[in-house]
Amino acid sequence: AVRQVRGACYSRVAPTPASAPALLAYSASCAALLGLPPIAPRGGRRAPEDGDADADAGDAAIEMEAAQVLAGNLQLEGFASYAQCYGGHQFGHWAGQLGDGRAITLTELLHPETGQRWELQLKGAGKTPYSRRADGKAVLRSSLREFVGSEAMAALGVPTTRALSLVTTGDGVLRDQFYNGNARLEPGAVVCRVAPSMLRFGSLELPYARNERDVLRRLVEYAIRHHYPDLADLPWNARVAAWTREVCARTGRLFAAWQAVGFTHGVINTDNMSLLGLSIDYGPFAFLERFDPAFTPNTTDAARRYCYGNQPQIGLWNCERFATAALGALEGSDEGGDDGDNGDEEAAAQSEMFQAACAAYVDAFQSDWHERMRRKLGLKAWRGGGGGDEELLQRMFEAMAACAVDFTNFFRALSGVSAASTVQGALAVVEPTMRIGRDAEPEDQAALEQQGGDSVDEAGRAQMMRRWLAEYIDRLAAEAAEWDDAERVRVMDASNPKYVPRNHLLQVAIEGAEGGSSAELDRLMEVLARPYEEQPDAEAQGYADPAPQWADVPGVKQLS
Repeated sequence: AVRQVRGACYSRVAPTPASAPALLAYSASCAALLGLPPIAPRGGRRAPEDGDADADAGDAAIEMEAAQVLAGNLQLEGFASYAQCYGGHQFGHWAGQLGDGRAITLTELLHPETGQRWELQLKGAGKTPYSRRADGKAVLRSSLREFVGSEAMAALGVPTTRALSLVTTGDGVLRDQFYNGNARLEPGAVVCRVAPSMLRFGSLELPYARNERDVLRRLVEYAIRHHYPDLADLPWNARVAAWTREVCARTGRLFAAWQAVGFTHGVINTDNMSLLGLSIDYGPFAFLERFDPAFTPNTTDAARRYCYGNQPQIGLWNCERFATAALGALEGSDEGGDDGDNGDEEAAAQSEMFQAACAAYVDAFQSDWHERMRRKLGLKAWRGGGGGDEELLQRMFEAMAACAVDFTNFFRALSGVSAASTVQGALAVVEPTMRIGRDAEPEDQAALEQQGGDSVDEAGRAQMMRRWLAEYIDRLAAEAAEWDDAERVRVMDASNPKYVPRNHLLQVAIEGAEGGSSAELDRLMEVLARPYEEQPDAEAQGYADPAPQWADVPGVKQLS
C-alpha cells in the first residue's frame, strides 16, 4: 500500500548519496539568476599548461565540491531538504496521492541583491516517502533531456523552470525503457531544477479532495504571500478569487507560448502543472517536426489525449480542476448554507468565480496566441472577426499539414516572403521545408481528403500551399505602407526560432555523454542559447535540419 501523508504538504527526507558524482553540465545563465558564480565542467577540456596548474587545480576542487552538493552528497549549513506531497489527475482520472517520488528540494536561496526566492530541487537523488515501489533515481538520458529542455525553453522566451546542473552519479540504474521486459542498467544522473516554487495544481487538489480545508487555506495563503504579493492585502475571498484568475491567466499565456514554438509536453497531468505558470517536468517532450496536430511524443498516450492539437483544451480542463480546488479555500465554502437564500447566494458567487477563472484562461490564451502569431507572420496588427486573420491562420495550418512542413523551418522561412513576392517565388522559399514526396504522408489522411475531395495527391497538396501563399502575400500587401519591410523581417526572425532541441540532437548528445564525452552536449547547449540568431557554423553542422530517417523510431521520436 502507498503510505498516505495527511495534514501536511511535505515530508523531510535526505538525498541518497551517489558513489562517484561528477559535474557533466552547468548553466551559467541559471547560476546568475541565483547569484552564484559560473563553473566550467572539465569534461573534455585540454590538459593545463604549466602556468595554469594552480588555477586549474583550484577550478577542479570547486567543481568537485559543486558535484558533491548538486548530487545531494553534501548538505551545506541551512539546507533542510524535503519532498512535496500532492495529488493529481492523470490522463483525465483522479490518481489520489502522488508526491515527489524522485525529486527532493535541497534548499531555498534568496538572491543577494534582488531578494528573489529560488527553490533548488534535485531530481533523481533517491527515495522519498512518495516513491512507492520505485528507487527514486533517474537515468542520464532523461536527466540530460530535462537539463537541455529547461534551458532551451528559457532561451526561447517560454516561461519555464530552469536547470542549474547535470551530475552523473557513477551508479547504475535498472530501467525498462519501453516497459517490454527488457530492463538494463543505465548510467544514473541528477539534475538540479530551479524555480521560485515547485508548487503544482495537484498541491491544492490533494487537500481539497481530502477535505483538509485548513491545510488548503494555509497553502493558498503561502503561495499568494510569497509568489503573488500584489494580491496579499485583499480581503480573503477576493484574494483567493483574484489569485485563481491570475494563475489561470498565466497558464493560458504559457500554453499559447507552447503552441507558438511547436512544443508538445507529452504528460500534461495536473500534477505537472505549475502554480506559477511555468513549464515543468520535462519527460517525453518534443518539438514538432513534420506538422501534425495529432502528434504526441508519448508512446503511452494511445488516445493522443496530450497531442499538440489538444494542448489548449487540456490547459483549460486542468484549470477547471485547479479552480475547483483553489476556490475550496474560500471562507464558507466548507460550511452548510442556511435554510434561506444565503447558501444559494454563496454557491452562486463561487460558481461566478469559477467561470471567471476559466474565462481568464481562455482570454489570456487567445490574446497571447494572436499576438504571437501576429509577430510570427509579420503582421502589423491582428485583424479579428469574420474573414480576419483567424481564417488565414486556419488555412495556413491546413496547408502545413497537407504539405508535411517542418514546423520550425517553415515559420523561419516565411520572413523570406514579402508583399512583393510572386506566388511561385514564395513557394520556392518555403518548399525546402515541405516533405511531400520525400516523407511519410500526414497521419490524418481522412482530414486531408475532407479538405481536398476524395483524395489529395502531391500536386493537390502543393496547390493548397500556393493558394494560402497568395492569400498571405495579399495580407502583407495590405499593410506594406504601414511599416518598413526590414522591420517586419526583424520582428519575424525574433519570433521564429531557427534552432530548437530536436529529439535526434538530444539523442546524439545522450549517446556521447553515455560514452564519456560531453562535447556534443556542450555544442548543443551553445547553439540553443541563441535560438533566434543566424549561426552559419551550426547550420552547416545540421543543427537546423529535420530528423534523419534513423531517428524515426521509439526512444528518439517518441518516448515513454
